Amino acid sequence: MRVSIIRRLSRSVLVVLLATTASFALLRLAPGDATTGSVEGRGRTASERAALAEQLGLQQPLPVQLARYVGDVLRGRLGVSSSEGRPVIAVMGDALPATVLLSGTALLLAALLGVSVGTLHGWRPESRGVRLAATALTAGYAVPEVVLGTALLAVFALHAGLFPAGGLDDPLVALTGSAIARWRDRGWHVVLPASALALSWSAVIVRQQRQAVRATAGEPHVQAARARGIAPLRLLLQHVLRPSMAGSVALLGTMLPAVAGGTIVVETLFSWPGMGSLLVRAVTLRDAPLVAGIVILVSAAVAAGSLLTELLVSRLDPRLRNAEVRRT
Repeated sequence: MRVSIIRRLSRSVLVVLLATTASFALLRLAPGDATTGSVEGRGRTASERAALAEQLGLQQPLPVQLARYVGDVLRGRLGVSSSEGRPVIAVMGDALPATVLLSGTALLLAALLGVSVGTLHGWRPESRGVRLAATALTAGYAVPEVVLGTALLAVFALHAGLFPAGGLDDPLVALTGSAIARWRDRGWHVVLPASALALSWSAVIVRQQRQAVRATAGEPHVQAARARGIAPLRLLLQHVLRPSMAGSVALLGTMLPAVAGGTIVVETLFSWPGMGSLLVRAVTLRDAPLVAGIVILVSAAVAAGSLLTELLVSRLDPRLRNAEVRRT
């Protein structure tokens, strides 16, 4: 088991190193460099730029520069944003909590919705209501996130006025409200963008969970428990649900890159001040250090999430854990 964890951790570190190398190449291919102060080359004279280039080691061979860049990344030194005039790590730190709130809420909603509907669909396939819910989620998966988000905005924000049309919170509540009021207001703002993401992701989980429940329900130990007269609800919760969830949890791990892409679209649509909106603004302003920092951070988050997902899957299904032990 320990060897398996080390192997997975090594893969995660490799992913982050590749992302760091890609961000280094992005900085070198982008117009301007660290001596210009901005991509337009304003702010420093030629002699000042030459002195700074020597100080930063920009005249050294590229492998040496790459090694120095990786060392700076490991120490949290990602450079200065050319559009913000602040350290990249500080700019990303302002946007990261909003993205964590949105993506975490959306993943939780997608998991709850997908696992519950998929479990019921696999356990009671004759139920008309469950079949209708699964069909509706499948239809939602076929609709692009931008179209689904626009429809939610038009119906629930603009027409019905039930939810805010965008933003992270109400400025008045943020300034004058109590802590409880601020969190309640923020939760109200996250409903529509999180729902747009969750409805797109949950259909895949429904299909996986339905198939897993059907397969698990036919296994000998489940049939033996059924023959002993165990109540259907207890049979489902104790003997079917936990092992069948391993595949759905693994699927959530494979969806993490799509989560990162989906939040970019939804954050832009709902004016959500997170990493997706920050990336769009950085690309628009040609802020290469900020784009590189976001690439590294997102890659590290995806690698860490995938590692945690694999560990959780082996915890949910003892058969996988035993297989790992036999291989090692």
